[in-house]
Amino acid sequence: MAPTDRRLPPAPVPGNPVAGAAMLVSAAVVVAALYFGRDVLVPLVLAVLLAFVLAPVARGLQRLGLGKGLSVMAAVLAAFLVLGAMGTALGTQAADLADDIPRLAAALREKLGALQGLENLLRRGQDLLGGAAAPGDAGATPVPVTPVRRSDAALLGVMGNVLGPLLRPLATAGLVIIFSILVLLYREDLRDRAIRLAGARDLHRTMTAMNDAAARLSRLFLAQVGLNAGYAVVIAGVLAAIGLPSPLLWGILAGLMRFVPFIGTPIAIAPPLLLAAATEPGWSLAISVLAIFLVCGLVMGQVLEPLLFGRRTGLSPLSVVLSASFWAFLWGPIGLLIATPLTVGLVVLGRHVPRFEFFDVMLGDRPPLQPEESFYQRALEGDADGLVDQAREFLAEDGNSLTAYGDGVALQGLVLAQTDWSREALEPERLDVIRAQVGTLLDDLSDLGIARASTLPMDWQAEGAVLCIAGRGPFDPLAARLAALVLHRAGLGARAETSAVLENANLARLDPEVVRLCCLSVLEEGNSVAGLRYFLRRIARQLPQAKVIVGLWDAPSDSPMLAALREEGPADAIVTSLGEAAALGEAMAARAAA
Repeated sequence: MAPTDRRLPPAPVPGNPVAGAAMLVSAAVVVAALYFGRDVLVPLVLAVLLAFVLAPVARGLQRLGLGKGLSVMAAVLAAFLVLGAMGTALGTQAADLADDIPRLAAALREKLGALQGLENLLRRGQDLLGGAAAPGDAGATPVPVTPVRRSDAALLGVMGNVLGPLLRPLATAGLVIIFSILVLLYREDLRDRAIRLAGARDLHRTMTAMNDAAARLSRLFLAQVGLNAGYAVVIAGVLAAIGLPSPLLWGILAGLMRFVPFIGTPIAIAPPLLLAAATEPGWSLAISVLAIFLVCGLVMGQVLEPLLFGRRTGLSPLSVVLSASFWAFLWGPIGLLIATPLTVGLVVLGRHVPRFEFFDVMLGDRPPLQPEESFYQRALEGDADGLVDQAREFLAEDGNSLTAYGDGVALQGLVLAQTDWSREALEPERLDVIRAQVGTLLDDLSDLGIARASTLPMDWQAEGAVLCIAGRGPFDPLAARLAALVLHRAGLGARAETSAVLENANLARLDPEVVRLCCLSVLEEGNSVAGLRYFLRRIARQLPQAKVIVGLWDAPSDSPMLAALREEGPADAIVTSLGEAAALGEAMAARAAA
């Protein structure tokens, strides 16, 4: 028989460069559309996010007896009255603060010293907020000014320059109001169209997923808006109590910056901290402001937010930073404020609608690899410490056991490795690496000991009473060791042996007076039904009184090998999981005692 060629298959041909270029061009077109269409898209996105917040309010008003149109109009009107009041308060307090900037700047320079960089920063802030006129040169000769008669065109130009900055936010607000009303009025129709786009073949599943996603987003955004509004009120009230000027301005700023992860809190703290340092000759007010923000931030982040909507928003830290940078680049400060809610919406959509799953993979905080895939990947890399850490983290969670870890993670990871070996995708050196790393893991797990005081007969608890004999596959010895650990954990005196124990020279190690149960431990790939029959005959000849089971680990229900073994019945039982093996071993021991 010719030796098997274990070389790697030829490297796969790279993907179609035309398809890759088309994807890049499509991404560039989407980014360009988001950037150049921001005048329409920003109001639309704001309206959709606002609709998620106002949808529960509108439904509540509708249940009170108002019609759908009146409920929507009342909810939107109330929201914009609140926003308008906030804007008015911000403008008033900002204007008052702008008048005090020269005095505050002088006080801060006196306290910290004449720093040129700080002076330029304060002058810039004064120009932006107050538009203070620059002082003239005292020594210059006054120049007589001759009145100039402006033409109508020049007057229109001045009016355009003055009214332009005012009309832009008013136009944006008007579009947001119109879009919000339309989205709330026609949300069922928009939902049906989204279901059609997402997948109408499985209508029930898609509709359930979309409704669940919309409900989750509404609750999340409403809770976040309410919590941040309460945070703003508390900050404003406490700052007013300690005597800081413009407390409402800093409270609203703090509430808005809670929507911005990581950098939002420093942005909210810096201005009132500088103001406190400039307002009072000493440092007590500044220290009080810093303490207020730190205490309130800790209460929000560690108590209230986890209580209301969990400890995490469902986003990975990297995706939070990247999304904030991306949307701020495209849409400026508004993009920075809505980056997190918008990204959360995309992640929730990806978790419920299969067609958009890539959003969850790219932006979500769930591991991109399944536990068994992570197991195999760490074994491939030679990361024994990573395997041990993964096992300990799994076992540390409530309700998890060594049996669950073996069935749900380790065995499935070994099946992945066995499959790659069967299709000749593993080099011999890599095979040795996997064996060594998983062996180190099993050595670590062997320290767990027995879970509880065993009530099984003593002859079943004796060392070697249960033998887990490996098959001929490259990873069968590891599976046998894992099975022995699980059975030992169940209170049985289990020991793992390789297939070499069935050779004539080693049969003496199988003591019929000690062995009560023999488990032939195999993975389907790398074994054959004929080979298993041979092993079972050898076991039956040497251990005629012992019970014999076959552990065909993680075999699917339609496995041909499993069907053949069940039809022939060469063993007392066939199991496919470690949990079944442990339960069967305990049952056999209990029956023997009875």
